[in-house]
Amino acid sequence: MNAMGESLFDKIWARHSLAEEGGKTLLYIDRVVVDDVRASQVLKNLDRRGLSIRRPDLAVVVMDHSVPSFPKLSAGSSAFIDAARAAARQHDLRLLDVGDAEQGISHVAAPETGFVLPGSTYLCVDSHAPTVGGLGALGLACGSSELEHVLATQAMWIRKPRQMRINLDGALGVGVCAKDVILHVIGQLGLEAARGMALEFAGRVVAAMPVEARFTLCNMAVELGARSCVIAPDETTFAWLAQHRLAPQGDLWNRAQGDWQGMRSDLDARFEADLTIDCTALAPQITWGTSPAQVAAISGHVPTAKEAGLDETSWQRAVTYIDLAPGAALAGTKIDRVFIGSCTNARLSDLESAAQVLAGRKVADHVTAVVVPGSRTVARLAQERGLRDLFMRAGFLWGEPGCSMCAGGGGEKVAPGERIVSTTNRNFENRQGPGVRTHLASPASAAAAAVMGQICDPRALLAKG
Repeated sequence: MNAMGESLFDKIWARHSLAEEGGKTLLYIDRVVVDDVRASQVLKNLDRRGLSIRRPDLAVVVMDHSVPSFPKLSAGSSAFIDAARAAARQHDLRLLDVGDAEQGISHVAAPETGFVLPGSTYLCVDSHAPTVGGLGALGLACGSSELEHVLATQAMWIRKPRQMRINLDGALGVGVCAKDVILHVIGQLGLEAARGMALEFAGRVVAAMPVEARFTLCNMAVELGARSCVIAPDETTFAWLAQHRLAPQGDLWNRAQGDWQGMRSDLDARFEADLTIDCTALAPQITWGTSPAQVAAISGHVPTAKEAGLDETSWQRAVTYIDLAPGAALAGTKIDRVFIGSCTNARLSDLESAAQVLAGRKVADHVTAVVVPGSRTVARLAQERGLRDLFMRAGFLWGEPGCSMCAGGGGEKVAPGERIVSTTNRNFENRQGPGVRTHLASPASAAAAAVMGQICDPRALLAKG
C-alpha cells in the first residue's frame, strides 16, 4: 500500500518534530519574536525562575505596539519602550529599536530582513503570527507563559492541528486585491470555518500574487479561525527573498533554494477540508458590521438578518453599533477618517496601490487621513520612490512605523461615533476606540474613500487616471 502524500504543513511539521507524548508534539522553533509590550515582563520572569535564553541568536525584540505614530503629539508609550529596550540589552538580544533602519511591525520587519525563511517555524505573542506563511513558513502565536518556555528551550508542546486547503481560482480584475479576496473568503465561510486548523492557500489567484499580497491572505486567515496558514514558496518567493539582507548567500543560497523547491504539498496530499472559491467576478469589498465576516461588495448594501445569515439579535447589535440601516447602499456612506497601515496592509505594494488612486487628488476637507508604513524599510523605500511626498501632498498624515491605529494605539485618537475606513484586520466593537465605527477595506478602497469623503469603489477613480 502506497504512503499518502504530505502537505506543505506536514513537511514543515515533520522536520521540526522532536518528540511525541500524550497526543502532542514537541516542535522545534527556528525564530522567536518578542514584542515591546511583553518583552520586559517575559524576560523578568525568566530571570526570576533562573532560566537562561537557549538561543539568543534566534530571538529578536521588536518595537511595534507601543511606538507613537506622531511622537510630538503622543505620550504614555515610553514606559513600555524603555522597559523593552533595557530588557533586550540586559539579555543581549537583538533589538529592532525605534529609529533603527530595520524596525517595524513584527510580521512586516521579520520577513523583509530575511529573519524568516521558507520551511522555518516562527513564534510570536501576537495572534497574527501566521502572516509569515506568505513565505512558506509556519507562523504560530502563543501566550506569554508559553513564550517563556520557548525562549528557555527553543521548543514548544503543541497538538498537531487538522488541515484545510482553500484553492482560489480565476483571475483578479483591476482594482481588486488580496484584501478583497480574503474579506470575501471570510464572508463566504465565516469566522469558524478553519477554527484551530492549519490552512493552506493555493490556486491560480495565489500563484499570480506577489509575496506581499500573500502575507495579507495569511494575516487574515486568523479571522477564519486558523491556527496557522501557509502558501507554497515558488520563484516569486525566491526572487523576493534574494533582495533581503539576512537571506542565505552564495552556495548556501543555491542549496537552500533547491530545498525550498520541495516545500509544497504533494499532489495526493489529503486535507480534512479542500475548498475552491472562484474569484473571477470579485469586486472590491468592505465590511458593513462588527465582524470581518460581515462584508459585502462596495457596490452592495447593508443586508437584512436573513440575507446575512445571522440571528436577529446579533444582526441588530451589529447594525445598531455601525449605525447603518438595512438596505442602505454602502457606497456613498459619509466617513470621518481613513487609516492605511497595520501588519495586514502596510507594505510597499500596499502604499503603491493606494498611491495609484491618490495621484493628483486631495483628501476631502472633512476627512482625517493617516498612513503608517509597516517598517522603516518600507518608509525609506516609499520616500525614495516619491510615495511619501505624494501622500502628504494629497493631505495624509505620515506616521512613524508601528502598529499604530490597528487597536486604537499610536497616539492618534478617534472620537466615539466617528466612521473610519481602515486597512486593518479587525472591526469589532470599540476596536479602534470607544464607539468607533470601523469599515475594513483594501488600501485602494481606503484611498478612494479619503478622496471622496465617503465609501466608494476605487475602480471609478482608477478608470479616470
